[in-house]
Amino acid sequence: MTGTGRIHLYYGDGKGKTTAAVGQIVRAAGCGLQVLVFQFLKDNSSNERKILEALPGVTCLPGREPVKWVSRMNGPEKAELKHYNNKALDEIVKFCSPFDILFLDEALCAVQLEVLSEEKLLSFLQHKPRGLEVILTGHEVTDRLMDVADYVTLMTKIKHPYDEGITAREGIEY
Repeated sequence: MTGTGRIHLYYGDGKGKTTAAVGQIVRAAGCGLQVLVFQFLKDNSSNERKILEALPGVTCLPGREPVKWVSRMNGPEKAELKHYNNKALDEIVKFCSPFDILFLDEALCAVQLEVLSEEKLLSFLQHKPRGLEVILTGHEVTDRLMDVADYVTLMTKIKHPYDEGITAREGIEY
């Protein structure tokens, strides 16, 4: 891959952020690009991860086990998670140069929930390897992160079965 790598944001309250990013990864892997994946706020058992790990050219870094909802964490647990995520990003920064694409799933949520340093993420994005494409997902995006992005896609929920009390279905919502 040649040229300057771009920054992609998929965000919003609608379904399909991770799904769109995974579609981009499948496309990239299909043409021989090397992809690195890290999922914040998810354990290593997500259904998309199962298939990504089987794709040639896709490397999934192990995440934290077990994962607890941030809203259910006390102050020390949240501080420990922030430390873990910041350290994970530091390691990814050191490790990502041979890759064409880096997918940081739920990175925007981790920033929003204050369990990933926005400063650290911004610094990485502003100084990333020249040819590296970076894809980030989450519910909300800060103005500063939006400013450094090249592609910004807002997924807006218009209607969803969850509004009628129907819970998430495996293989569809997760």
